[in-house]
Amino acid sequence: MGLFRPKIYQKSIFDIDYKKLKESGIRCLVFDLDNTLGLISHKSCPKETKDLLKKIKKDFIVVICSNNTKKRLKPYLEELEVDGVAWSMKPLLRGLVILKRKYHLKKKEMCIIGDQIVTDVLAGNRFRIKTALVDPMGEKDLRITGLNRKLEAIIVKHYEKRGLFERGKYYG
Repeated sequence: MGLFRPKIYQKSIFDIDYKKLKESGIRCLVFDLDNTLGLISHKSCPKETKDLLKKIKKDFIVVICSNNTKKRLKPYLEELEVDGVAWSMKPLLRGLVILKRKYHLKKKEMCIIGDQIVTDVLAGNRFRIKTALVDPMGEKDLRITGLNRKLEAIIVKHYEKRGLFERGKYYG
């Protein structure tokens, strides 16, 4: 079950200590899209997200790795002026492998940031990169994500019983 435990857990992307990530050697931030950078209902990137990513792009390679379509991802890539991979099929490693090779990164230089344990955290831990979990921005999810959330609830309950992870107790 260690594959499902994030190294960092924060309320949102706005609460992550990016300075600490930089000091630890992270060069590339791999963001999930839906419910991490914006709501599912957002057709384009929210202003607060744009402002944050503009700031952190000074210190990091910022990319988006999404299981969603190119059509869904494109407005975010253009507005944020970042690269990304659609149809990454997390928890498979396809998107992370593509980004690692393209930017000539070492795994210790990468951190994936997302709102789902069974996709983002699992993919990052399987790939052996730093993982950061954030709470979902909204309650609405894609239909397939509903199943993921049910699996996630079982995993979180398992961790809570062992005192390893609890929703709302942020760390990292």
